[in-house]
Amino acid sequence: MYARDTTRIATPVGVITLTGDDDALYSITIGGQDDALAGHARSVRAAEEQLRAWFAGTLKTFDLPLSPAVSERGQVLRDAMIAIPYAETLSYGALAKRAGSSARAIGQACARNPFPIVVPCHRVLNASGSLGAYSAGDGPVTKDWLLAFERRGRRDLLL
Repeated sequence: MYARDTTRIATPVGVITLTGDDDALYSITIGGQDDALAGHARSVRAAEEQLRAWFAGTLKTFDLPLSPAVSERGQVLRDAMIAIPYAETLSYGALAKRAGSSARAIGQACARNPFPIVVPCHRVLNASGSLGAYSAGDGPVTKDWLLAFERRGRRDLLL
């Protein structure tokens, strides 16, 4: 096991802090006022590179070594979120049905998601199509920005 390393990058949604070691990424945090910081561990360097490409509009799917979920069920719910395609959304209930779970469990998994953007819980909406909560960055404001950004990127792909 290697010591954890941290990278901070400025993005359109605020400072993003990446924590990991050479083997896995442990967390992504959106928000804060800290200055940029260059990390050296393989996972944080890879996450920085892929997030920069995502914000540049050249990457739609992440391929990063994430630390495992706390439970096998948590991993199933995480994988279900990752399977939501770029610029598409699902309701908590629809995602729960796909994952063989409950809407409440999906909501809890979203609220505890240690990898916002990479594990795209921002793509999970209320049954009415409204945003609902978002635990990263500035909450629903950040969620709305991420969804609008992906919609613009999808339109560009279709042109």
